[in-house]
Amino acid sequence: MSPAPIIQPFLKWPGGKRWLVPALSPIIEKYDYHTYREPFLGGGALFFALRPKKAVLSDINLELINVYRQVKYHRKTIVDRLLPYPINQETYDKFRETIANRPLERAIRFLYLNRTAFGGMYRLNQLGMFNVPFGGGERTTAPLWKYGLLSNAAKALRRAKLKHCDFEIAMSTATTGDLVYCDPTYTVAHNNNGFVRYNERNFSWKDQERLARAARNAAERGAVVIVSNAFYDEIIKLFSPPEHVIISRKSRLCPQVRFRRPVDEYLFIFPPRRR
Repeated sequence: MSPAPIIQPFLKWPGGKRWLVPALSPIIEKYDYHTYREPFLGGGALFFALRPKKAVLSDINLELINVYRQVKYHRKTIVDRLLPYPINQETYDKFRETIANRPLERAIRFLYLNRTAFGGMYRLNQLGMFNVPFGGGERTTAPLWKYGLLSNAAKALRRAKLKHCDFEIAMSTATTGDLVYCDPTYTVAHNNNGFVRYNERNFSWKDQERLARAARNAAERGAVVIVSNAFYDEIIKLFSPPEHVIISRKSRLCPQVRFRRPVDEYLFIFPPRRR
């Protein structure tokens, strides 16, 4: 029996881990688990690839979690509402300037901007307003229904719980039988060079310390914990787990493919402590 095809994430998300799934899969296959937990949900590439029978998905970004909830329960309505909107600068600007209050309206706005913004970036200014420019070109909402991205996602999300919370809270209940995958928001544009300067705005060093502690604590309780992280000398000193892997890929931060250079990332594996 051939394996079912991988479900593609419906969001374009900076730092997404689609490229990492082939490296993660053989590591995960070593462990038996009943519940999959992802405290930094983002685009959810690994979740959609694994399609676990039971999952707890969470993120500190309330708008992100709201989109997942609306797709889970109202994906047909979302498609019907998005279909009439043209893809152009004028419509994009209207969506960007609109303040939506209802959960479904917020999700529709989020998806339109995500699929049509430059590079699929999600960035807010100091006032909390979305400020990414219009993408143009092939940036369109059509793949959401043309390739069944929303319908496939809704099916995968049926058996998943969605929570809006900090990662430390999400990991505090991980125990025997759980697999926890953590992909914190970090920048690897310069490997060691400038790590703290770039990351302090996204995921601070104190956050890294909290994550390392939470990972060890969850493993002590019997969970398997896997953490993606930046290739930085102080990071490996902080995490220093029993096992780590260095993964290389081409940087996607440069818009011109020929100028993208290889960057490295760490993959830390915390096996469960046997009780």
